[in-house]
Amino acid sequence: MQNRPILNTNLRWFLAGMIFANIAGQMAYSTLSLYMLDLGASVAQVGLVFTLASLVPMVLQIFGGWLSDTIGRLRIMAIGSSIALIGYLIFGFAPSWQWVLIGLSIEYVSNSVVGPSFGAYISEQSSEETRGRVYGVTSGIYQTVTVIGPALAGFLAFRYGFPFMMRTAFGFYLTATLLRIWMATHERFKPSREASRPTFSGFKEQLAAVFVMLLSGGVLTWIWITDAVGDTSQNLVGQLFPIYLSDIGGLNVEKIGIVNAAVGVAAILAAPFAGALVDKFSERAAMVTGFALNGAGLFTLLNSTSFTGFIAAMCFFGLGVGCLMPAYQSLISKVVPESKRGLAFGFFGTSLGVLSLPMPWIGAQLWERISPQTPFWIAFAANLITIIVAWMKFRVEKSDTPPAPPSST
Repeated sequence: MQNRPILNTNLRWFLAGMIFANIAGQMAYSTLSLYMLDLGASVAQVGLVFTLASLVPMVLQIFGGWLSDTIGRLRIMAIGSSIALIGYLIFGFAPSWQWVLIGLSIEYVSNSVVGPSFGAYISEQSSEETRGRVYGVTSGIYQTVTVIGPALAGFLAFRYGFPFMMRTAFGFYLTATLLRIWMATHERFKPSREASRPTFSGFKEQLAAVFVMLLSGGVLTWIWITDAVGDTSQNLVGQLFPIYLSDIGGLNVEKIGIVNAAVGVAAILAAPFAGALVDKFSERAAMVTGFALNGAGLFTLLNSTSFTGFIAAMCFFGLGVGCLMPAYQSLISKVVPESKRGLAFGFFGTSLGVLSLPMPWIGAQLWERISPQTPFWIAFAANLITIIVAWMKFRVEKSDTPPAPPSST
């Protein structure tokens, strides 16, 4: 019997769209804080922008996950991308930092509806026996965007200015949107499960079912808790990274792009290894490794004063991300039935959004009122907690695992 390739044709086209979209995303997000400072915002105002814009995924992500389960993964991704395209257009022509808030809020619509479909679609295109490796390979390919996006953004912003760089990002996202519309309307990508008509009663029923799973005290509960802790700490410091590298590290925008690209290089190397680790041992092994590497990244960042030191810190982050992405996605797909995976991924993307919502503003306040290092040390402490929880709680019994979908070619 001939060995089938790890990635089928559908996944290859799917990843092509994700790569174009996320090159644009990495270009925008890796420099957005600096762009707002260039437009006259203060550090506190940057934190406020990210806090207010976070209202969008908090409200829409669970709903977007349910629509993914109901009308189809590819269809909702095409709709979300078409809306987010307006946000990138605003980035390219923003006359003030307040306009960036509008653009970011519109772009977050895409995060809300595309994000839950990403992991759910990949799980449907793989079997349980190979799922860890499929997630590892797709994560590794996907992580190329974290190399290309920041490096390209830094190069273009340094030489031609932020507006030109953002307009280039718009071009990448337009390409992704057209590709997603083609996939959503072409017969060759027709899903095996027919779309159903979305109704409010159906949404309530699915929501109640997922809540029961989340509050049962099992593996899914602990995944939710650790994801909430990780999301909260990431929101605390995420928008501060480029400002830290600029103000504390003394790096220009081109060097910041290179430093951020190091995350992607390391993640590309780690993701396939993590996928194999999941299939051979367990998701828990990959997760504990990933959290430990993230902690090492934060510690190295806070104790570095040189370009080389910042590169090393970002390599640790990249290795951690590369380990965590396939492990989390594989574990969720194993404990959630296929018909509810979009909604479940929406929950984990939201990650107790009410709690994490004010974190960008709080991180900026800690930066200005105490010290620039304070929010990063808090994130470091939160990461240590997740290592302990992952080791103690992330065990999947065979009875917890829903039946595997048939292998797709």
